[in-house]
Amino acid sequence: MSYKKIIITKFGLPEVLQTIEEEHLPEPENGEVRIKVLVTSASFTDTLLRRGIYPDVRKKPPFPPGYDMVGIIDKPGENANNFKAGQKVAALTVFGAYSEYICLPEDELILVPNSLDSSEVVSLILSYMTAYQMLYRTAKIKPGQTILVHGAGGAVGSALIQLGRLINLKMYGTAKKSKHNLVKSLGVIPIDYESEDFVEYIKGREVKGIDVVFDGIGGSYFKRSFSLLKSGGILVAYGFQKAAMGGGKIIDFVSSFINLKLMNMFSFKKTATFYAITTVKKKHPGWFKDDFKKLLELLQEKKIEPVISGKMPLTDAVKAHKILDQSAVEGKIILIVNKE
Repeated sequence: MSYKKIIITKFGLPEVLQTIEEEHLPEPENGEVRIKVLVTSASFTDTLLRRGIYPDVRKKPPFPPGYDMVGIIDKPGENANNFKAGQKVAALTVFGAYSEYICLPEDELILVPNSLDSSEVVSLILSYMTAYQMLYRTAKIKPGQTILVHGAGGAVGSALIQLGRLINLKMYGTAKKSKHNLVKSLGVIPIDYESEDFVEYIKGREVKGIDVVFDGIGGSYFKRSFSLLKSGGILVAYGFQKAAMGGGKIIDFVSSFINLKLMNMFSFKKTATFYAITTVKKKHPGWFKDDFKKLLELLQEKKIEPVISGKMPLTDAVKAHKILDQSAVEGKIILIVNKE
């Protein structure tokens, strides 16, 4: 039986993504299961993989991108005894999920209730997990604190503010004017970063400073975000969108890490740190499973509602990446791989 997948043929613009057809389904190795992928997502991290500038991955083309997936177990391999064919599962794949079938180690999988919408569940894996762990594992947030979220209308940004609303945080968020209705509806005080200086805006309203800034923009934003913190405050950096959108190179990311280190060296009252989901997952695998189960509970209880920008077939991956490159997304783009 043949199957389709999208591969990165070489690093570059969205057009480097190509649909190919494999003649035979992949066979699970010892301890693996084969999964029929239902949905994956098109995320900003996928665009970094496509460009060859994602710091944690050194894989060379050709290979399929795809950071997360929800699917149905199709065939357990030898010594894979924890799951059965037909069960719905989720996984953080980092790459490989732009494929109709994929083989993964069974200890990477989390069981998903059949009652939950697969598109909403896949939104939890990268975006909501990043948001949840930055809030609770990194910033150790407390109810009622004041935060600033950069890119509040994006996938991680909208997840941060939905979770923040559950514990009554006072929230500011930078976003394009076109996304202000969305972020307002989620309980955020919006700042138009194209026409307003977010530093002046916050300092004019929070004289003592704020508790936490979540910054996925990078570059000059890190230093400016850091300046807004009160004593004991923390800057949680988690991305380099500014450098990446400007055709950034690895050196741009390295310099951003160095700047974070320097901030900590010269300030004893405030902290700057970098969150990377893959690093935390490797260091604390139990956290990932515990936190994902908590997110599934919040979804079941309808306390969170993932913002989905649109749904497209997997074969529209090029179109999805073009939209991402233009920063024109509210929430998450879902790629439909197989019908349930």
